[in-house]
Amino acid sequence: MTDRDYIAKRRERSMTPQQSHRPLICLAVALGAAGALTQTTFAAGAGPAPGPRVNTTIEDFFLPGSQPDAQGYESFRFSDLCQQCHEQDNDDPLLIYPKWQGSMMAHSARDPLFYACLAVANQDAAFVGDLCIRCHTPSGWISGRSTPTDASALILSDLDGVNCSVCHRMVDPDYKPGVSPSIDFNLLNQLQFLPDEPGGGNFVLDRIDNRRGPYDDALIYGHAVWYSPFHKTSELCANCHDVSNPAYLRRPDGTYALTQRDQPHPTGQKHDMFPLERTYSEWLNSDFADGGVDMGGRFGGNKTLVSTCQDCHMPDSDGEGCNAPEAFVRHDLPAHEQTGANAWMLEALITLCDPGDLNRPDYCPDGGFVEEYLLDGRDRALSMLSRAMSLDLAQAGNYLHVRVTNETGHKLPSGYPEGRRMWINVVFRDDIEQPLAERGRYDPQTADLINDTKIYEIKLGLDAAVASLAGLDPGESFHFALNNVILKDSRIPPRGFANAAFRAIGAAPAAYHYTDGQYWDVTRYRIPQGAASAAVTVRHQIASKEFVTFLRDENHTNDAGDVLYDLWERTGKSPPAEAAVATLALLPFVDGDFNENGVIELFDYAAYEDCSGGPFDPLAVTDCAAFDFDADGDVDLWDFAELQINFEG
Repeated sequence: MTDRDYIAKRRERSMTPQQSHRPLICLAVALGAAGALTQTTFAAGAGPAPGPRVNTTIEDFFLPGSQPDAQGYESFRFSDLCQQCHEQDNDDPLLIYPKWQGSMMAHSARDPLFYACLAVANQDAAFVGDLCIRCHTPSGWISGRSTPTDASALILSDLDGVNCSVCHRMVDPDYKPGVSPSIDFNLLNQLQFLPDEPGGGNFVLDRIDNRRGPYDDALIYGHAVWYSPFHKTSELCANCHDVSNPAYLRRPDGTYALTQRDQPHPTGQKHDMFPLERTYSEWLNSDFADGGVDMGGRFGGNKTLVSTCQDCHMPDSDGEGCNAPEAFVRHDLPAHEQTGANAWMLEALITLCDPGDLNRPDYCPDGGFVEEYLLDGRDRALSMLSRAMSLDLAQAGNYLHVRVTNETGHKLPSGYPEGRRMWINVVFRDDIEQPLAERGRYDPQTADLINDTKIYEIKLGLDAAVASLAGLDPGESFHFALNNVILKDSRIPPRGFANAAFRAIGAAPAAYHYTDGQYWDVTRYRIPQGAASAAVTVRHQIASKEFVTFLRDENHTNDAGDVLYDLWERTGKSPPAEAAVATLALLPFVDGDFNENGVIELFDYAAYEDCSGGPFDPLAVTDCAAFDFDADGDVDLWDFAELQINFEG
C-alpha cells in the first residue's frame, strides 16, 4: 500500500465531526486577584452533536518548540533503515532495534487505546487531537500531518511512532557552547518559539537528518553522529512525559479556568496549565534528581546509582551499538528497552495485527510483528512492575499491616491517568488453606473490582461551570480533554517527596494524605477469627472496564472505541499484572484486646468507650477494629456483649 492509498483509506474510514451551526455561548471567568478574564466558546446543548462540545481552535493548544512545516523538514527515516545495522550481529540480537521494537515507543502510533481516546477527545474539544498526535507520532506532527486532528492524514512512515529518527534528531533547546553541536546554535537562533522548559511535546527537531547521540567517539559507519550529552539527560524524556492541557489556566486559588479562545496559553508555563501527566516533574522533585539514589542494581544495567530516567528505562549495559566490523563493546551502552508498565498492550497488539485477519486496523503493519520482540517487551514490563515496589507484611493483634514502598523516581503508578490503577488484594485462609475472607477481589470474567480495599489511582473530573456549558454532569469524568479538577490522587510519591513542591507542580495528593518524606503507604486489614495465613498481591491494571466501556459508548465519530473494546475482550480484558506477592503466617489473637497483652481487662473496657457509637473506616489506621468482634465495620452493642463475655478481669 502506498502512502497515497493509505491516506485515502484513513480518511474514508474517518468521520471528522463537522463544526456546529448552533448558537454559541461565551464563558468569561474572572481570575481572582489576577484581574484577568478567560474566554472560550462552547457549542450549546448536550450529548452527541454535529460538532464538538467545545469549539476550541488549534491555537488554544499551541506550545513552543519546533512547529509543523510540511516542506521544511527532511523526511524522517523509517526504522527499517536503522534495523539493517542495529538489529543483529552474526545472528545475535543487539540492544538497540529489538529492544525498541518491543517497547510502546515503537507502537505509540499503533496503540488502539490511543485512537479510541483521540476520537472522544476531538468530540469534546475541537483540534485537541493536535496535542495528542505531536507525541504519539512526532514525525507526522512536525511534517504537517496532524490536521485533520483525527490522524486521518498520517502516512505509513508516521506509524513508526517515537522512532530512531525522531529521538536522534532532537536538539537540546538550552545551547551549551563547547558541548552542544555547533550546528545547534544556528538552528535554535532561527527558532521563533524557543521553549524555556521541557514538557508537553515542545521538542526541538533538526530540520535535516543530522543524528545525535551520547558519545564523542561514535564510530562513523554509514552515517555521521553528532555528540549530544542531552541524550543522556532526563530532559530528553520530559518532552513527552510531562503533559498539560494548555486550554486551561491555573488560577491563584489553585483551580483551573479556560483560557481565551483562539489564543496560546497566556503564560506558556506547563505548571500553569491543567496537569495530565507529571512523570518528569515528579522525578525532578525527588531524591533521584537530587544526586541520585543507590538502588543496588535493582533496575539492571551496570550502574547502582539511579539518577536519570535512562538509568531505569534504558540501563547502561555491555554491548555493541551496531553490526559494523569495527564496532567495539561499550560498557555504558543504553539498552533501548524504554520499558514501562504496559505489558497488556504489547501482547494485545499481536492479536490485533494478526496478518491473517482481514479486519485488522489500517495502522497495523502488513506483515505483522516480530512476536519475539513484543513478547520480550511484555516480559520486561512485568519485570519492571515487580521492581517498582517492595511489599512488606506484619501482624499487630487482629490487624494485618500491608506496606507498599515506591522504589521508582516518580509516583507509583505514574503516566497516563485514566483507567490505570493499582490495588491490594488480600486473601485470608484457615489452617487447611481454605479461604475465609478476601479484600479487593477482581473477577477476570467480568473485569469487576470490589472496591473494599486500597486503590492507588488518580481521578479527574469537571467543575460545575465547565460541566454545565459542555452539557455534562459535574464530578468524576473520563472526558480527558475537558477535565479541569483532580478529585483523587492516592498514588504513592517517590523518595524526597514534599507536599509544597508537589502542590506547585500540580501533583499534590488529593483526597489522600502523605507526610513530607513519605514514599510508602500502609494499609491495615481486619483479620478474621480462625485465619492462619494472609496472602497479599498488589495488582496493576492498564485499562479498567469502566474506561474501556466509556471509550466505546461515548464514541460517535468512528469505530476506534469498538476496535479497542473488542480487543480488550479478546485479550483477557486488560488482565491485571501481579506486581508484588507476599504471604504471612498469622498468630492467634484475642478480639477486644486493645493493648495486645493477651487478655481483656479494665484497660480495654476504657478504650472501648472511645470507639463505640458508629462505623469506622476499615482501611484507616485506627485501633477501633480491635473491638469489631463481628467484623461488620462498626463498634456497637453486639460487640460490647462479646467484650463482656470475654472479659477476664
